Amino acid sequence: MTDPWVALEPGADPAERVRVLRRAHETFAVAGTVPQPVRSVVADSWRRSARAGVGPEGTASVELTDGDLGVYRAEHPLARVMPLIRELVGTFAADGEHLLAVCDAQGRLLWVEGDPVTRRKAGRMNFVPGARWAESAVGTNAPGTAVAVDRPVQVFAAEHFIRRVQPWTCAAAPVHDPRTGRVLGAVDITGGNGLAHPHSLGFVQAVARAAESQLALLVPEPTYVDGPELTALGRDEAQLCVHGRKMRLSRRHSEILVLLARHPEGLTGDELLCALYEDESVPPVTLRAELARLRRLLGPGLLASRPYRLTSPVESDVAIVERRLEGGAVMGAATAYTGPLLPGSQAPAVVRLRTRLADGLRTALIARRDPDLLADWAHAPWGEDDLDVWRALAAIRPTAPVRSRLATLESELAAPAGWSRQAGR
Repeated sequence: MTDPWVALEPGADPAERVRVLRRAHETFAVAGTVPQPVRSVVADSWRRSARAGVGPEGTASVELTDGDLGVYRAEHPLARVMPLIRELVGTFAADGEHLLAVCDAQGRLLWVEGDPVTRRKAGRMNFVPGARWAESAVGTNAPGTAVAVDRPVQVFAAEHFIRRVQPWTCAAAPVHDPRTGRVLGAVDITGGNGLAHPHSLGFVQAVARAAESQLALLVPEPTYVDGPELTALGRDEAQLCVHGRKMRLSRRHSEILVLLARHPEGLTGDELLCALYEDESVPPVTLRAELARLRRLLGPGLLASRPYRLTSPVESDVAIVERRLEGGAVMGAATAYTGPLLPGSQAPAVVRLRTRLADGLRTALIARRDPDLLADWAHAPWGEDDLDVWRALAAIRPTAPVRSRLATLESELAAPAGWSRQAGR
């Protein structure tokens, strides 16, 4: 094979190739060995699929439906280039009885469009919007493998790891953020064996590059124009950025701004006292003195009183994590979560918010069953003793180090049933 990323060399017999691949797939399923002439990219993907616990009889699960899918798609960066992708691929897909699919960086299908008959057939294997087609979920397939290896790739017939997908052939190419280089997702063309041609791989790669060029021309749309930004996750002293000026806040000022940012309607002095102080005997004058110092620090006009409130919307990393969780963007939420909220704070309202945010994210990660996301949390300082997350990780990625760490935790954290140490508490 001159190009390992192309499924068939020109002139090869597709039917014979299918027979060879089916025998190789059965050998791997039984013995765990990959015979020749399976391509190296496919052999490596089969091994990753097996390590992730994917079985040949598995199927994709639909993770996002209806409103959740709509919200997540609308906020995804690739939504802005879908008109271009449709223009380039739509006619090709419809005329050739193929499908255009676009997935996110976790292999979750966001759009599946094209020939109606082909869509119905693909729907029988859950190749539908909202379904997760990552390698770790359904094994070798073009969109999932493309984002896993960050390369354009074809997957032909029995090269697919799951048997019910083996009648199909697909070609996909990753799409990157032109500013950061981060993989945003992939563009995929799925159909019959006629796609196993170098031209289809080159075509989908050209579409991905065109999408990246279009993204580079688009100006980001900030949530707030020149608005204050508050960073409070993973640090005891928050940072406030106003018109390019960065201010490091004291712990008490950090707590006040976190609470006022969450309550744009404002809070009374009594409400702030209860939210900030465990000791009910703290006099109101103490809080008024803190607010007076904070007002001088912020400058005129940002902090009003009666009730205490911020006069301009403040974007915060806490709000970003919450919005992404509510929209089903678990990967985005995990990326934005840089640690527990003001971890040293004992203010009652901050403690409640810190716990609720951490619990919401870790619960979503456990439910999502993505081994990479779980591993990121488990190896972070706030998750290294999180027994529930380590158990979830061991269930889908039972490597020796993971099993060893889980055994150590279960020994160290022996406690009544149902109890576990959780991040952010």
